[in-house]
Amino acid sequence: MDNSGLNSPDLQKFLEVEKQKAMFQEMISKLTSQCWDKCITGTPGSKFSSSEATCLSNCAQRYLDVTQLIVKKFHSMQ
Repeated sequence: MDNSGLNSPDLQKFLEVEKQKAMFQEMISKLTSQCWDKCITGTPGSKFSSSEATCLSNCAQRYLDVTQLIVKKFHSMQ
């Protein structure tokens, strides 16, 4: 069996893109879960209250800030 295709640059690039997509989806899932649990304390209505919307926005922004900081730290360590 010819394994030369397994190490092709195109395949490696494809795998890297898919890995990044999976990491992004996992991050969004964690962000949604954590911010929802923190900000939505009751049964949600047809729309968020202003305090819930503000909390969700702030929570998401802090989560993204911390994630960026961690990524930068790991890149600097390499």
